[in-house]
Amino acid sequence: MNITIDSIIGAIQKMAPVALQESYDNSGLQLGDSSRKCTGVLLCVDVTPTRVDEAVARGYNLIVAHHPLLFHGLKQITGATPQQQAVIRAIEQGIAIYCAHTSLDNAPDGVNAWLARDLGLDYLHPLMPINADMPEAGAGAVAISAVPLTAMQLVERVKKACSSPVCRCTAPPEGAVIEQVAICGGSGGSMIPDAIASGAQAYVTSDVRYHDFLDYGDRIFIIDIGHFESESCTKRIFHHIITQNFPNFAVNYSDSEKNPINYI
Repeated sequence: MNITIDSIIGAIQKMAPVALQESYDNSGLQLGDSSRKCTGVLLCVDVTPTRVDEAVARGYNLIVAHHPLLFHGLKQITGATPQQQAVIRAIEQGIAIYCAHTSLDNAPDGVNAWLARDLGLDYLHPLMPINADMPEAGAGAVAISAVPLTAMQLVERVKKACSSPVCRCTAPPEGAVIEQVAICGGSGGSMIPDAIASGAQAYVTSDVRYHDFLDYGDRIFIIDIGHFESESCTKRIFHHIITQNFPNFAVNYSDSEKNPINYI
């Protein structure tokens, strides 16, 4: 199949245009020649030297990841850090790297819509629309449950859907009925006021600060899962996009990628 790297990128950008990314972000092609024929795609959340080696071993010349490899500016490329090592190995081996970060977070059928469905909820709309001309795009999500849930039932759904052994939570409200849930994959602590304003009884996100639990815990039930767990669905989204557009094409999840945080 004569499929170029540009073709793969085009399919991803049709669903998650780079224009949807936040101003601080660096979604898009990170390095490599996108005009080349694509020999296969490796999917991951984070690009590391090990991911690059894995792509080389498989004979793939494109890595598609959620988190940008190049986020802050590099002042040296000497191999002194894992990030620099990944850049050097990718360039030496001819591996292109594409990242869809907040462009995928903010896409209408992106991270948060998928996370809502994984939780057995019906997606309604973004928690924070980002473009008046495209109201279906935005950060986070508001979703509803067809069946009212208790706080602990929702926690169990989150743990199962995100393969998370634990969740950090505010005190489960006794007797509370949860029908509307706000969601934000990744670091969503700053959006807790928006979750409250949306009318949601619970908010599922990650990287919530101690004082956010303290300040908002009596106003909304907060469920904090790990950052990796909240965004692991991104690999399935990429897989869906590519296989729907290019059936029988070589695209695989990284075998070496594991959550860098362990629960002991």
